[in-house]
Amino acid sequence: MPSTHSWLSRLARWAAELLLVFLGAYAAFWLTNHQEHRQEALRRHQILGALEEQTSNDLVSAKAEHERIGKIAAEFRRALAAGEMPLPKPFSFNTDYSATDVATLLQSGGYQLLDIKTLVALHRLESVLRGGISMMSHAERLSDALIAPNLDQDITFFYDPATKQLRNRFSRYVLALDSFDGFYDNYIQALTNLLAQIRAERQKQ
Repeated sequence: MPSTHSWLSRLARWAAELLLVFLGAYAAFWLTNHQEHRQEALRRHQILGALEEQTSNDLVSAKAEHERIGKIAAEFRRALAAGEMPLPKPFSFNTDYSATDVATLLQSGGYQLLDIKTLVALHRLESVLRGGISMMSHAERLSDALIAPNLDQDITFFYDPATKQLRNRFSRYVLALDSFDGFYDNYIQALTNLLAQIRAERQKQ
């Protein structure tokens, strides 16, 4: 019959082996978890960096375009008010915006890694952009149908000579100019809010 001392010795050895196995498993788990957190932090840093760079560039471009269109609209309104019967110019818009690009960025980890406030600000920007693009596309279609084909017409084709005001079918031209101004105000504000939120989140890293 094994002695008590021998039994206790084996028990101590088993306990030590069990402890080593546990410590080894825990260390492996901790290391894996630590590496995952580091990878998530790196991915979050990359996503925020890309968003900040893109948003900053878009903000600069939006302000420049707003100023350009604002000058065109202001000059047209001035000339119209002065009775100069300025020739309406066709609308033409180009955009490289792609909802797919943003969706891909978010699906690559953005939804899981970004602060909810950043996601809300990004969603707000997306909403403003979609509305603006829809509005501009509609204005461009009207321009292509009513203005572009008639640029070789006499100015009285567009204006009533008696009042020197745009004829009814062209009156939406001024409304379109006003809507562009409103869109860029909202777009710039949405970009500014998103940029501020991105920078606030990056400071927490």
